[in-house]
Amino acid sequence: MGGTAVVVGGGIGGLAAAIGLRRIGWDVRVVERAGTLADAGAGISLHANGLRALDALGVGAAVRAAARPQYTGGTRTPAGRRLARMDGAALERALGTPIVGIRRAVLHRLLREALPPECLLIGVTVPALDRSAPERVRVPAGDDVLEADVVVAADGVGSRLRALLFPGHPGPVYAGSTVLRAVTDRPLELRSDFELTWGEGAEFGHIAFADGRAEWHAVLTAPAGVRHADPLGMLRRRFAGWHDPIPALLDATRPEAVLHHDIHELATPLRSFVAGRVVLLGDAAHAMTPNLGQGACQALEDAATLAAALATEPSVASALARYDTERRPRSQAVARAARQAGRMGQQLSQPVAVALRNTALRLAPSRATMRAILRHADWTPPGLG
Repeated sequence: MGGTAVVVGGGIGGLAAAIGLRRIGWDVRVVERAGTLADAGAGISLHANGLRALDALGVGAAVRAAARPQYTGGTRTPAGRRLARMDGAALERALGTPIVGIRRAVLHRLLREALPPECLLIGVTVPALDRSAPERVRVPAGDDVLEADVVVAADGVGSRLRALLFPGHPGPVYAGSTVLRAVTDRPLELRSDFELTWGEGAEFGHIAFADGRAEWHAVLTAPAGVRHADPLGMLRRRFAGWHDPIPALLDATRPEAVLHHDIHELATPLRSFVAGRVVLLGDAAHAMTPNLGQGACQALEDAATLAAALATEPSVASALARYDTERRPRSQAVARAARQAGRMGQQLSQPVAVALRNTALRLAPSRATMRAILRHADWTPPGLG
C-alpha cells in the first residue's frame, strides 16, 4: 500500500516518520514552521528501543557511529556518594547495545540527511486542516495546498493540530520543574559517560559526547516562567559545593550557550492518537517529563510502528487503528512512569524523604536497576513487510 503523506513538524519524531514512510514507498513532504531545521536542544541519551527503531528506519548505523556509548556512570548525592551504578556492559549483554549519548543537533542532521531536500518545506506554518473529504486531507502550507492520504501531526508539546483535533482536551501542563542545559565549549576529562546527582528539589546531570565535550542539565523545582539575568551565575551559586565535575562543566560553558525551558507534559492522556486520516506522533501525542530519558525514544518507536502498520495493513484505516492500539497504551504508560520517577527523584525536597529515597537506592540490588531500565528499553520494532 503506497500513498502520500504530509508530516507537520520537522523535529526528531517528524523526520523519523518521514524516513519510515519513504522507506515503504510513500511520497512524503515535511512542513516545518521554523526557518531552519536545527534542533534547539543540547544532548540526548538513546536507549535500546530508540536505537532499534532507528535500525528499522535504516539510520541506526549512522547514529551509532556519531554517538558515544554510555558504559559508566550512575546516580550520586551532592557530596559525591554513590547511590546507584549504571552498568552499560550488562545492558549491552541484555539488549545488544548500550545506551548512547549524542548531540541533538547531530541526530537531527543525520535524520535530515536521510531525506531528499525536496521533501522539506521550511519556514511554513500549517494553520488548519481541511478534512471534509473522507479519504484525503487538504493541508494549507504557505502559498500551497498539499493533499495527503495521511497527515502526521508531529508538531510538538504545544501542538496546534492536536488542539484542533481534540478541542476538549486541556493540553499540556507545567510539570513543576524547569531545566537549564548547555553543551560545553571544550572537551573535559570526565570519569563517567553519564551521571545524575540528586539533591533537594534539584538534579544535575551530564552526558559525554564522542568529541570529548559534554551536555549538562540542571533541573530545578520552581514556578513556571521564572528566568534569570545571569543563568550561569545562578547555577554556580545553586550548585556550589556539589561534587566534581559539576563546577568544571559550568566553567567550560559559555553564558550564551545556556538554554532554559520549563517542562510541560500531557498529564491528561489522549483518548486516541488518530482522528480520521490524521495521526499524532511524538510529543504531540504523549509529551512526557524527561526523567526516564524516553521522550525521543518513544517518538522513534512511533515512527517505526506507523511505517510498519501502513506497509502491512490492507487499508489506511486499519493501519492507523493498529498504530493507535500499539502505541497509545505503551507510550502513555512510559509517560506515567516518567512522572513518577520525577516525583521520587529531583522533585523530592523534604530532607527526610530524600534520605529515605537515598537509602533505598543504595540498598537496592543492581538487578533491580537493570529491570527498571529493561522495562522500557526492551522493545522490538514491528517489521516493515
